[in-house]
Amino acid sequence: MKILVTGASGLLGTHLIPTLKAKGHEIYKLSRSKAKKEDEIQWDAREGFAPSEQIKLENFDAVFHFAGDNIADGNWTDEKKKRIRESRIDGTKTLIDAFKKCEKPPKTFIGASAIGIYGDRGDENLTEESEIGKGFIPDLCRDWEAETEKAKDFGARVVLPRLGIVLAKDGGALSQMLTPFKFGAGGKIGGGDQYMSWIAIDDVIRIFHFILENENIGGVINVTAPNPVKNAEFTNALGKALNRPTIFTIPAFAIKFLFGEMGETLLLEGAKVLPEELENLGFEFEFPELDAAFKHVLKD
Repeated sequence: MKILVTGASGLLGTHLIPTLKAKGHEIYKLSRSKAKKEDEIQWDAREGFAPSEQIKLENFDAVFHFAGDNIADGNWTDEKKKRIRESRIDGTKTLIDAFKKCEKPPKTFIGASAIGIYGDRGDENLTEESEIGKGFIPDLCRDWEAETEKAKDFGARVVLPRLGIVLAKDGGALSQMLTPFKFGAGGKIGGGDQYMSWIAIDDVIRIFHFILENENIGGVINVTAPNPVKNAEFTNALGKALNRPTIFTIPAFAIKFLFGEMGETLLLEGAKVLPEELENLGFEFEFPELDAAFKHVLKD
């Protein structure tokens, strides 16, 4: 297949692209800077594509759309929130509008979303059929998904993977946790009762291939392992994997003081998200349990 990947330099892109190439697919990447290689296409998330780049969008079989500003990078000022929204919603609109101009647009459009769409839901079991939550992140994800759905206008099969907390040593939330935990300064956050719906990066990549290769899959897919855990259990498992104590607690008031709305939403709130659709489709997780996932992800 001829496949386009946006956000190619991010965690998902850097793990997915080599596996796609290994299967013989022809991969192209979007770039904000001038294209220097044959496999690069220059774009601007607001302005779109120059005519010389627009023509390169023809004849793609599939698109993996991961591009978006890092939501965990800094406090959520009004300006930061604006950048987060624009990078996802405006960027998606720009890309889809460009494909609408193509004579042969892609047949499959896989647009990343997030389980943050469910909001803070306590112990409630959440599946793809559950209601959307309330707040900045649920609103963002709802509008992001709505924009992605417009790929149906040019006949694409649209898949919306709602990603959980991706466990990887080289990026994402886990990579930020490793330093304090390795020094024995890790611990639960707040009361530790908030659910963390996690998934190993290897299973994420296998799920992307599963989606790509099964044309009957469409719509929302929860991309989480089948055994979400509370923050306290996650903390203990990580400490065990690193052979380090986890005696500290980071008080909720400290999170709110240091990180504001961003910290409160991403660290103190939680959701128990289950991959019901994947299990119904027969997908088999390689790492359904947290201890085994940590052992694999953290190996040298």
